[in-house]
Parts: sequence; structure tokens; C-alpha cells
Amino acid sequence: MKFLLVEDNLELAQAICTRMQLDGHVIDHADRIKDAQAFSETGEYDLILLDIMLPDGDGRSFLKRHRAGQNDTPVIVLTARSQVSDRISMLDLGADDYVTKPFDHEELQARCRAVLRRKTGTTQTVVKLADVNFDPVKGALKIGADEIPLRNRELRLLELLFNAPGQIFSKQKLFDRLFSYDDDVSENAIEVYIGRLRKHLEKSQLRITTHRGLGYRLDHD
Repeated sequence: MKFLLVEDNLELAQAICTRMQLDGHVIDHADRIKDAQAFSETGEYDLILLDIMLPDGDGRSFLKRHRAGQNDTPVIVLTARSQVSDRISMLDLGADDYVTKPFDHEELQARCRAVLRRKTGTTQTVVKLADVNFDPVKGALKIGADEIPLRNRELRLLELLFNAPGQIFSKQKLFDRLFSYDDDVSENAIEVYIGRLRKHLEKSQLRITTHRGLGYRLDHD
């Protein structure tokens, strides 16, 4: 998954980015509202983690604009405000959840997973397609009795394809979802990861097909 973190505390931001990246997620970081707005207007994200007190204004103004633009990307607010009225106001503005600072990183990750499950309308972590069981939390796919561990970007690429079987993803779109603005790689990296996934799926009923000039699609026999 690709996240946008809006947080001006650099130490906390680095800790969050490190933990999310270890969990296999791609994350862009903004420490100002204006930068967060630029990221959200030019990129596509699965989830936004939003601090409220920022150097150039109140994060709630970003949230208002985000929802006013009919953007349904889930938002988890990171707040030091513990008053019930403050939390209610943020939920009323369109936040999907909130985490009160200081927080445990395991709790933040669990809340992220819960919000993402609600968005996709699923309650299970394991997804089944054809004869393949895919567990994005555990980071593995199972074909028959064989369980295949996945590397981080293999995992996130397969997650994208699994969430929309039959949909064609362009190489540019996959690249944007798998890499952050700071990653120094070319679009050709997508071909490498597609090749790895094809090898993993060789004994299954699933196929990643190439549509020349358009991109890649997950199909099944």
C-alpha cells in the first residue's frame, strides 16, 4: 500500500516511515499542509496519516479540502488532543479514525489495516482468488500446500493486482504505487517484479498477462 504521512515532528515521522517501510508499505512524507496538498493532487494514495498542528496551519483545513474534493482516500488523524469533543469534530469533518499521541506503533499499524479493510468492504485478512490464498499481513501466498513468502514489493504489487483482478494497470500506475518520490529507480523495475510474481504463480490458475501498450492484468484460467 502507498501512504502519505503529514507530520512536522521529524523524529516521529522518521519512526513512522521506518516502521511502515519494514511492513512493506511505500510512504511519502510532508511536513507542511502546502506540501501535503501537492502530494495528494499529483499522487494516488491508499491512506493518509494526518497530524493536526502543522507549521503552516491546522491539518483540519487539509481534511476539509480533501473531503470537499470528493476524495475518498481514508484519513487517520494523529493528534495530541484527547478531549472527546476534539475527536468527534475530526470524525465529523471526514476522518476515518484517529490515534492519540503518544501511541504504540503496533496500534497504528493495526488501525491502518482496519481502516483499509473497511474501505475494501472485507473483514478477512486472507484473500482467495482461484486456487490461490493471499495473506498481505503475513506476506505470503499459498498455492495448494505450498506457502510462498514474498518480498516487500512483490507483496505490494500482488496486493494491487489481487484487489482488482481483470483490471489493466499501466506500468506508470504500478510504478507510482510501488515507489515513493525519493526512490531512485526506473520504470523497468516493474518488469523485474512482474517476472518474479509470474514465477511464483506458475503452478496456480492465476496469470499476469501483458497487454502491449496498456500494461498488466491478473487473470485466472
